Amino acid sequence: VQLQASGGGLVQAGGSLSVSCAASGSGYTVGWFRQAPGKERAFVAAIDWSGSNSVYADSVKGRFTISRDNAKNTVYLQMNSLKSEDTGVYYCAARYSGTSSSAVRYNYWGQGTLVTVSS
Repeated sequence: VQLQASGGGLVQAGGSLSVSCAASGSGYTVGWFRQAPGKERAFVAAIDWSGSNSVYADSVKGRFTISRDNAKNTVYLQMNSLKSEDTGVYYCAARYSGTSSSAVRYNYWGQGTLVTVSS
């Protein structure tokens, strides 16, 4: 699986932004992770191949929505009510099994896209 994240940028606190992950192949779960400066990579959200199962980190529940369009081989992360603590490099990753919040369970990673939320 090859993954490419895009859509990052600068947004004001309280605003919205959508990032995308273009991926090759089929049958995989995709997870989004983020890494803030000086911090470890943290789980954000994941969605299985069917799109019927998704999980979120507590910090983003109710604000972020993960979705996918398998016909376009793309997974989306819609981010609303952004906060300064959402700033970081957002990575998408894939695994050939169900959803997981653990980065070590993902075998394939794309390059990150930077999201900066100004307060």
